[in-house]
Amino acid sequence: MSDMTMSCDAILTRRDTVGMITLRGNLGGTKFKSAVKAAVGVVVPKTNRVAFEGDRGACWMSPDEVLLVLPRDDVPEALATIGAALEGQHHLAVDVSDARHVFALDGPDAREVLAKLSPADLAPNAFGPGDIRRTRLGQVAAGLWMAEDDVVTIVCFRSFGDYLDALLRTSIEAGPVGFH
Repeated sequence: MSDMTMSCDAILTRRDTVGMITLRGNLGGTKFKSAVKAAVGVVVPKTNRVAFEGDRGACWMSPDEVLLVLPRDDVPEALATIGAALEGQHHLAVDVSDARHVFALDGPDAREVLAKLSPADLAPNAFGPGDIRRTRLGQVAAGLWMAEDDVVTIVCFRSFGDYLDALLRTSIEAGPVGFH
C-alpha cells in the first residue's frame, strides 16, 4: 500500500463570462414561455430540469422562477426582449450576473468531487444530463446542473466564490472515495 494521494480526474474552471437573469412569473403562461424562448432560444424546463442550446439555457429554480443563462454581453438585450414580451404582465426579470460565481467541473470524477460535499443524490440514475439540483456544497448554497455527461455547472453567491473554489479544489486533490 502506498502513501501517495491520487487526485480525482476532474478539472475545475471559473466561468466569468456567463450572464444570468432571474426571471419570476407564471412559468406555465403562454407569454412567459414565449419570453424565455425569445430571450435564450429554449423552452421553459420542467421541474428540476434544464434546457440548453449551446451557451444559452434556462434552469428551473422553483415553481415561479427560472434562471436564464447566456453570454454576459447579451444580458441587456435579453432583458429588453423579456420586458417587451411580458409588458403588462406580473413578472420580475433581474440581471444577477455580478451576484454569482459560475464554475465548470469537468471529468469522469465530477460526481465524486461533489458527492463528498453535498447531501444531494448525485448517482447517475438520479442526476444526469438535463438535471438541476439546488443544494449545499459544504455550508454554501449552490445550484448544480449537468447539460452534458461529465460536465457539471455550479453556481453560488459571489461572496462565497473563493471559499467554494478552495473547497472544490480540496475535494479534487483528496482523491476519489468510491461513491460513484
